[in-house]
Amino acid sequence: MPDFVILTDSCCDMTDQMAQELGLCVLPLMFHLKEQDYRNYLDGREIPFHAFYEQVRSGETVTTSAVSVGDFEVAMRTILESGKDILSLSFSSALSTTYQSSVIAAEDLKGEFPDRKILTVDTLCASLGQGLLTWLCAQQKKQGKTLEEVYDFAMETRGRVCHWFTVDDLNHLKRGGRVSAAAALFGTMLSVKPVLHVDDEGRLIPISKVRGRRASLLAVVDEMEKSAVDPGNQTVFISHGDCEADAQFVADEVRRRFGTKDIFINYVGPVIGSHSGPGTIALFFLGKSR
Repeated sequence: MPDFVILTDSCCDMTDQMAQELGLCVLPLMFHLKEQDYRNYLDGREIPFHAFYEQVRSGETVTTSAVSVGDFEVAMRTILESGKDILSLSFSSALSTTYQSSVIAAEDLKGEFPDRKILTVDTLCASLGQGLLTWLCAQQKKQGKTLEEVYDFAMETRGRVCHWFTVDDLNHLKRGGRVSAAAALFGTMLSVKPVLHVDDEGRLIPISKVRGRRASLLAVVDEMEKSAVDPGNQTVFISHGDCEADAQFVADEVRRRFGTKDIFINYVGPVIGSHSGPGTIALFFLGKSR
């Protein structure tokens, strides 16, 4: 039975160690900061994550770009030449053109490798939501499931990966067009914190507003209480925009309410963090639906 490699991109926001342990191939997205281009590697080798967030806090503007078709072709060709097939799991197409790049690259390589398979998935996920889906697929692969079986699992499961998050500063979302300038101004003055999620089409959607930081952190756990399936026995992922103490607060609340044992915490990487800003907290789990 031909072996396969799970290919994903750096918006999965896993640690480099986790990606290596799972045997993933991870392609970095790009970001531009202070006249310099960086690759968003999972280990932060080109700029440490804390240093990146300090630049954002100081008011520096960041722009981002997707994984190119060429980068996908190089990575995919290397895997195919080794005799392995590919399952490609990409950042939500509603937030990036990375998935489209993977599809074009896969199509371009079909003629060159007629005996190999490349299956591409639009995860409709972001940050450690994408990471959670990728992690779950890797567990399926470990159990001996075939490429097609893991692809089917990814397609069936992606709509159940719940993304709930809050941000500390509405101005970053304002720059990305997620909230109006007036809402950002008054929200900042009144200490109003939005609670947002990623919808079934992979888009970022504001759901509600609460007063104060602590209330917003509890609100994302409230959403988990409403929709999580068997939360005590899940592996839950939490990502943060350089505010690990707040992530630990949310983790402790999840443990207290549900008895969840396996909770993984990591940074929101620079590509997503450039849009959500410092102080972002995001909670990811499996639910009946999003």
